[in-house]
Amino acid sequence: MTTYAVIYERADDGGWWARAAEFPVYSHGNTREEAEQEVKAGIVFHLEETLREGGELPPESDDVGTVSVELPSVVAP
Repeated sequence: MTTYAVIYERADDGGWWARAAEFPVYSHGNTREEAEQEVKAGIVFHLEETLREGGELPPESDDVGTVSVELPSVVAP
């Protein structure tokens, strides 16, 4: 199993967007789980095409995280 970073965002319609951080793969789903399944399928397709064209697989994502920031009082709710 190989691990790649995926970024999830809420869509305006209430669904979810998902995109691979390292290459151009995007998906949308009504739920986060649907978006995840679609982006996984897109990543596999992208990697298969890369190999078919003689390219190399990108390295795995090795350090992905989140940060918390304190908002300035002018912006804080």
